[in-house]
Amino acid sequence: MDPDDKKGFKIIQNIKIYCSVPCKVSLEGLESLCRHHRLHCKQLNVNRNNLNEYEVEFLCDYKKTKRQVCNDFYLVKWRGYPESDNTWEPKKNLKCTKLMKEFHLDLDRELRRHKRRCIPKKLDKEVSSVLVQKAKHRQSLQRWEAHLNNTRNHPGRIFVLNEVDLEGPPKDFTYINNYKVGQGIVLNEMAVGCECKNCLDEPINGCCPGASLHRMAYNDRGQVRVRAGQPIYECNSRCTCGPDCPNRVVQKGIQFDLCIFKTDNGRGWGVRTLQHIKRNTFVMEYVGEIITTDEAEKRGHVYDRQGSTYLFDLDYVEDVYTVDAAHQGNISHFVNHSCNPNLQVYNVFIDNLDERLPRIALFSTRAIRAGEELTFDYKMQIDPVDTESTRMDSSFSLAGLPSSPKKRIRVECRCGSDSCRKYLF
Repeated sequence: MDPDDKKGFKIIQNIKIYCSVPCKVSLEGLESLCRHHRLHCKQLNVNRNNLNEYEVEFLCDYKKTKRQVCNDFYLVKWRGYPESDNTWEPKKNLKCTKLMKEFHLDLDRELRRHKRRCIPKKLDKEVSSVLVQKAKHRQSLQRWEAHLNNTRNHPGRIFVLNEVDLEGPPKDFTYINNYKVGQGIVLNEMAVGCECKNCLDEPINGCCPGASLHRMAYNDRGQVRVRAGQPIYECNSRCTCGPDCPNRVVQKGIQFDLCIFKTDNGRGWGVRTLQHIKRNTFVMEYVGEIITTDEAEKRGHVYDRQGSTYLFDLDYVEDVYTVDAAHQGNISHFVNHSCNPNLQVYNVFIDNLDERLPRIALFSTRAIRAGEELTFDYKMQIDPVDTESTRMDSSFSLAGLPSSPKKRIRVECRCGSDSCRKYLF
């Protein structure tokens, strides 16, 4: 670290000591301090080459004047500088086309809210204040989106959009890619694998599904061909077949670009697909923390008081474990309920054969258009003729409602489908 970098680092250390809690000062705030005092800091990427660079972070205000050749002016918040350094700049000096478009979209919505048709020469303080709030809100969602994409281990990208209100990222939620095992729970890895060269066309002893007296679940296009309630046994890490084996589908993760968006009818966040999804195609897993049913019962009472929970009973053969995705989960955490869903739950076994601990996979029940919201039925009923599926009834609850009958407040359904049951539970 050169002397200038040491000075910058010293400022960071002093701020931490002064504030006692390091997270009280954002990286943007530290960067602003470094630029204000003209200090270089390698950790914040502030150096002699970019110390005097000016990049538009967002636009705060707008005004028109007839005194200048260019009469459109914008109040600019510069990246890495405090708001006290904001300056009015003529439109011709700004090259931030995307930011300007976002600013005017926000401005148009705000003016319509105030029942105004034309842009005034000078914005009211109330309007400009809302525009700044929206710009900062958009930034927070963009940071969350970047974090989600840096954390995911699947090919499908994640986008975040909220055009409804100013609600930001959930404060107590951690994105995970696989089950997190709770205290006292052990996942036993697979002891053996198949020796097939072609698992679909030339399976040896029925391949992995055959070892458990079941049929191959997928066709040659990776679409599920067994009915809901039948388990899926995929090839595992001990199998001799390669990663392109047609019996490896769920383990490859989410393949589609998905968007977490804020619904406009009071259903909170939702998930929509940004790509066309064919029928019977794997979409995502339901991931969270694996806990015992006793622990789930305790948490359920707490979640009841909070008004929501994300408990999914793993009751394929025995009601012993539950998946809690309230605070740790993947994008399935945000998937809403529908009485006419386009996703269906399947139990999947890959590197663990304990039938009490299946992986929960969601497959499309029909072709799903790009832009369509993804949903599944929280009170899913599977073919009662199939005895293996009789435990998969009311396994999921947004209101902490367990399978056992207890007196609870009925939860109104807002799915809006023609076959809506009016109540979730």
